[in-house]
Amino acid sequence: MNLIFFIKSASVDINKYTIKNIPGSSGRLDVISRCILAVLLNDNKFEKKIQIWIFLDKHGTFIFDSELLEYENFPKNELLLTDYLVRLIQKKKSRIEFGDNPLRKVQISEMRIIEALKKFINSGYNVFILKENGQDFFKVFQKIHSKKDVIFVIGDQCGNFLNSEDLLTLKIPILSLGTRSYLASSIIRLIKLNIL
Repeated sequence: MNLIFFIKSASVDINKYTIKNIPGSSGRLDVISRCILAVLLNDNKFEKKIQIWIFLDKHGTFIFDSELLEYENFPKNELLLTDYLVRLIQKKKSRIEFGDNPLRKVQISEMRIIEALKKFINSGYNVFILKENGQDFFKVFQKIHSKKDVIFVIGDQCGNFLNSEDLLTLKIPILSLGTRSYLASSIIRLIKLNIL
């Protein structure tokens, strides 16, 4: 199975970034870093055939593909990963070579999330939105498990994107992990636990 997670954030802004206050100075880039680690890591290796696409409204799209990244050099804690991700975003803007940044194999794109969703849907991917008021994930996960190519869409912190007209017109099935609110990284771990 090829498994991809899409996460969108309108709030990430690194103009006032300081490592001393990552949540307050980056628009919660720490949440994004936590999700990246939740997707990629599995004990002492990367998960196989898994990706996370990070759509940052102010900075572009960053694609973390477990098949392209180097596990040995990859920053495996939230603080280090966030700092390297900020450097990657800064260097993208200045078009400087990425040098020894362990994230240099992260793909960078200007593709927006709706465009990417349409592209993957047209190429046969099974796409699902994760939201509190959807169909019970646990009632359909066996069916999802049998699919070859799957994408799960996780929204931003305020939920605006998941309720947007642009997304709703795609008529993507909505799944729920229950009525309780979970952190995005916890949702990712639950999905992986049941799907992989």
